[in-house]
Amino acid sequence: MTALDVAFAAVGLVTAASGLLAVTTRHVVHAALWLVVCLGAVAGCYLVLGAEFVALVQLLVYVGAIVVLVLFALMLTRAPIGANPDISTGRLHRVLAGVLGAGVTALLAAALLPLAGPAVERRDTSTTQLAEQLFGTWVWPFEVLSVLLLVALVAAMAVSRMTRPPVAAEPAVTGEDGVG
Repeated sequence: MTALDVAFAAVGLVTAASGLLAVTTRHVVHAALWLVVCLGAVAGCYLVLGAEFVALVQLLVYVGAIVVLVLFALMLTRAPIGANPDISTGRLHRVLAGVLGAGVTALLAAALLPLAGPAVERRDTSTTQLAEQLFGTWVWPFEVLSVLLLVALVAAMAVSRMTRPPVAAEPAVTGEDGVG
């Protein structure tokens, strides 16, 4: 086991732990911040694998744009920052969901890891080859993603500008003779 393997395992552990914390925390803002840690650790995985350009794009696009968009939408929509007891689930449901998630992860790993054996080899690629793929083959998915982000930002602005109808005051309770 080389030092790169140890570094990759450590960064992968940070990625998995922060991803787990992002989906299990009860605070929305904390979830967004754990998402920042998770996406930053994914960029660290790319760095360990020698894909510096992809790591930089990961930081710029995901951490720099998507997480900022999520935080911006949270601020605009005045989402509750603390835990919300209205949408809380019981401990049994959370444990069952965790066991089910671990089972699905184990099944996927058992099915996909044997297939990935020869595909995990390190290949030297140039930035030119990467740019040809990124701006040739994959340009339309990136453009669709940017339009989707723009729509989400406009929708967050629209939701934040909506006014709630005033709540009508209930009539005062009066006695039987109609006098309060």
